[in-house]
Amino acid sequence: MANLKEIRTRISSVEKTKQVTAAMKMVSAAKLKKAQDAILQIRPYADKLQEILGSLSGSLSDSEDNIYGSERKAENVLLVAITSNKGLCGAFNSNVIKRVNELANGVYSNQRAQGGLKILAIGKKGFKDLSKAYQVIGHHNELFDDMSFENTSAIASSIMKEYVEGNYDRVELVYNRFKNAGVQILTNEQFLPIVNEENDDANAHSDYIFEPGKEAIVSELVPKSLKTQFFGAMLDSVASEHGARMTSMHKATDNASDLIQDLKLHYNQARQAAITNEILEIVSGANALSQ
Repeated sequence: MANLKEIRTRISSVEKTKQVTAAMKMVSAAKLKKAQDAILQIRPYADKLQEILGSLSGSLSDSEDNIYGSERKAENVLLVAITSNKGLCGAFNSNVIKRVNELANGVYSNQRAQGGLKILAIGKKGFKDLSKAYQVIGHHNELFDDMSFENTSAIASSIMKEYVEGNYDRVELVYNRFKNAGVQILTNEQFLPIVNEENDDANAHSDYIFEPGKEAIVSELVPKSLKTQFFGAMLDSVASEHGARMTSMHKATDNASDLIQDLKLHYNQARQAAITNEILEIVSGANALSQ
């Protein structure tokens, strides 16, 4: 059994760790509230806009009009992996990296073998791991310092431009979708080309009247919807990160409390054993002197 000094040192160390994890939990909880409000405010707007976009994409069947929805053979694929700059958030980052690996080695294995698979890593954790195995064309870790629609729009516009120019035939986003503080849904969704809304009625789109016109819709509404979709994915990821970190730090704090209790029990047992040995030595010495 370890001596008393070693146990006291370990108890002190675990108590300090507990203070850190408890503080991180409180910080994440505060940040989560702000991030949760942001995603809940934009999600209805983004979902409805994406629904309208899917319907319009089916109406804009002409490839010249529907530049963001033209289906091409997926020879060049871009995967946008959205992770975080910091760790200590459970499996938040590893789940995204695992999903990218599954896509790269499964659905897009042929593209990877031919050099047509590229990764855009947003977040230091994803960039660090994915750059070891894949062709990572860039990273935007600075986004988390100032998360705004303007900053994310610049990245979305760059991706859209590359798609229109034919450098990519398909773009997918891989991120954690926020459900609640304890649940994050790992998601990979197609960003480009635009996914047409499923409709059983073949003539469902024949009654659309385009105002002011198809060109205006393609040049204004469609890019705005795509930028909003990208911004929503970023907000989802940020809220999920804070939720995952809060949950992880809560568990770490509870584990530290349990460990402290166990160490104190061991300390009391060791102290009792030491006292018992001292008493036995005193009694033995007294008996020896009396004889």
